[in-house]
Amino acid sequence: MMKYLPTLFLLLFTTYCEAAIVKGLVTDDKNNPLPFATVLIKGTTTGTTTNAAGQYQLEVPSGQHALVCQYIGYRKTEKVIQVDITPQVLNFTLSPVNLQIKEVVVKAGGEDPAYAIIRQAIKKRAFYQQQVQEYTCMSYIKGTIRMTGTPNKFLGKKIDKEDMGVDSAGKGMVFLSESVTKISSRMPDKLKLEVISDRKSGGGFGMSFPAFISFYDNNVSAVITQMGPRGYISPISQNALSYYKYRLEGEFLEDGRMVNKIKVIPKRKQEPLFAGYIFITDGDWRIHSTDLVLTSEYQLELMDTLRIRQTHVPVSGEVWRVKDQVLYMSVDKFGFGMVGNFVNVYSDYNLHPNFGPKYFDNTFLKYDSAFDKKEAVYWDSIRPVPLEEAESRDYHQKDSTARANRLAAMNGNTLDSLRKKQKPVKVMDVLWGGVNRKLYFRRDSAIASHMLYVNGLAKSLKYNTVEGLVLALEPRLQLNLGEERQLRISPYVRYGLSNTHLNAYTFLTYSANSRVRQRYGRNDWTLGGGKRVSQFNQDNPIDNIANEFYTLLLKENYMKLYENWFGQLRYSRTFQTNDRLTAGVRYESRIPVENTTDFTFFKNDKKQFTPNHPEELAQVPFERHQAFIVDLSFRYQPGQQFVELPDRKMPLGSKYPTFELAYSKGIPNVGNSVVDFDKWKLSVFDNMNFKLFGEFRYRVTAGGFLNDRNVQIPDFQHFNGNQTFYNTKYLNSFQLAPYYRYSTTAPFFMTANVEHHFNGLLTNKIPLLNRLKWNLVAGSNAFYVNDKNNYVEAFLGLENILKVLRVDVVAGYQSQDNTRIGVRVGMGGVFGNLIKLDQ
Repeated sequence: MMKYLPTLFLLLFTTYCEAAIVKGLVTDDKNNPLPFATVLIKGTTTGTTTNAAGQYQLEVPSGQHALVCQYIGYRKTEKVIQVDITPQVLNFTLSPVNLQIKEVVVKAGGEDPAYAIIRQAIKKRAFYQQQVQEYTCMSYIKGTIRMTGTPNKFLGKKIDKEDMGVDSAGKGMVFLSESVTKISSRMPDKLKLEVISDRKSGGGFGMSFPAFISFYDNNVSAVITQMGPRGYISPISQNALSYYKYRLEGEFLEDGRMVNKIKVIPKRKQEPLFAGYIFITDGDWRIHSTDLVLTSEYQLELMDTLRIRQTHVPVSGEVWRVKDQVLYMSVDKFGFGMVGNFVNVYSDYNLHPNFGPKYFDNTFLKYDSAFDKKEAVYWDSIRPVPLEEAESRDYHQKDSTARANRLAAMNGNTLDSLRKKQKPVKVMDVLWGGVNRKLYFRRDSAIASHMLYVNGLAKSLKYNTVEGLVLALEPRLQLNLGEERQLRISPYVRYGLSNTHLNAYTFLTYSANSRVRQRYGRNDWTLGGGKRVSQFNQDNPIDNIANEFYTLLLKENYMKLYENWFGQLRYSRTFQTNDRLTAGVRYESRIPVENTTDFTFFKNDKKQFTPNHPEELAQVPFERHQAFIVDLSFRYQPGQQFVELPDRKMPLGSKYPTFELAYSKGIPNVGNSVVDFDKWKLSVFDNMNFKLFGEFRYRVTAGGFLNDRNVQIPDFQHFNGNQTFYNTKYLNSFQLAPYYRYSTTAPFFMTANVEHHFNGLLTNKIPLLNRLKWNLVAGSNAFYVNDKNNYVEAFLGLENILKVLRVDVVAGYQSQDNTRIGVRVGMGGVFGNLIKLDQ
């Protein structure tokens, strides 16, 4: 026991050793503050980063310590300080490094000395990338976004600057957050984040996900994918010499080692490349620090500029890691001006964590049970980057407002103000935009709301050759039942002026989140019934607007309809893994209908409308009948990862494809049902990002009829054709195929939809296209039923036109028909891909 006393004494002494706050200002030799400079205790990774005003604060144990301050492009400065229990002020003044230029003889046609250094760094890249196989560290993140300008109107709608949190000039801080996260990593691809604390000005979730940017990777893709889906080529990647030029700006001595400052110059615009400076140490050829910039000229999307500054420091022996990282962003688009920065400070590196065998599970991001319960005094004690005056003011104002709102809600004052704050209904809302109203009420000392939406009258007008001009009202009422339950009531009333038929039905959907043994999911029950108009293809391959355009202007009626009285009950269980099980029964009394009008805007006696019964299925009779059908489906994606909140898990995604199995059974002799069939379908689909080489998307489906004793036209296997210029279902359609020509009840069929989005590859070398950032997309769609029923088409197109549009030239081939060539327009690009389409 005696031999452990010195160790116990040391532990007790360390535990009760006092610490004090050391704070100060970091400036250059002209007294200008240096933002986001690094200050740390020498020989450790314990340190901090100055704020934008050059201020820092650091908790330092009692005793004598050397504090080191460094900033890219400035000479590292070291000061010794004696720390007791009282706070101390220690300022640093940094001088620019005196760059020495190597005396080298560059012959005619020779290369800059920087190339030799870069080649050495490239040789060592893989070593440093793999040097640390596993580690843990702590990350502090502070993020701010400020508006520098806001338009009064956008897309014809007035901007509510007060709701945005900006002043009358459109300026102000709109986002401020802090977080502390523990990072655990194991090569090659294991990562786990544990959020210890998180705070956002005014409440809510802050930015707690560190931006992992390693320039030792060939492709730097840690920046948000939507800002550059191809990633960006590192200045020391394996093939960097093909993309960059380099110039040695000079060298300086730091801690006995020479550091080379190298200017990084992209060879070509419109490539995913950085510009700026990279600092490489001499002899061991590691990254010392970086100051690199991405701009819109080099395939940066959404932003105008993104600047990345990193400082690397020794952690253990020959291991260096990132100590701090600052991302500066700026945007000026459509009248919106925005600037921001996200500061990451890393500390407490442990290079030998000895993870257990099951430490890395499917939880990627986990929030502590009290992550959002920390008081201001906690943040003041742990914050490594001091708040700026504007940030302190923003926290005070928005947190005070949030508290006042909560108190007002408890006292009942907020209810009336929320009701009064709703904008009055305008004539244009009734005629076009629609009316959206929240119905506020009190539940358990909190404010809740129901929601009512009624579509605008102009959008309620439809037209087809069966009903003529149609007035269709689609109000929706969503009732908040509390405890994460809601009831959606969706009535639909439709009247055709030509056939004078009234169709009306209602769907009731009850949704409730559930928890069973810490596993969460959502249950949806849907009950519907009434009389409706349906397309023969249940996937609705042509929408109302496209059909109206072709019917009224070109005298081509592609939409084929039937009426049906129906009743339907469906249950859907969405599991915690985002897998989904759906089961339902439906009964239909199907009624054939015919064209009742031939009205068009332009008279054309050379063309006639086709019958409502699909011409391609003219040999298949469709008479009034009843159908009772059971539907089952299951969607599964293996390898799902999660964000774990204190009360639930949320699915985050997976690197594996999604599988979907569907089965439908037509049951005869139930309510006079005549249908008798068994139909199955199995689909596999995924998006695969190959970074520099683009993104590959695919959907492969196989299916067929196990039994086809009585299959009516609505129950056929229909392949989603498209005879209009507009396409909406790229991975679940055939761009030139007729809608019903290939419909089948065969025992087996197979379809494949594949497309590759080059995301700037190839087109970035074509003048004009590269400046417009129009990207190439290519692919093929095909299905096979038998030797006489098969189809294949290939297409080549451009997307990201105006950031939202895509135009394809398509050639379609079928063994029993002529080759068809056409042009199709749809959504595609930075914003176009964000629009969720039914695929």
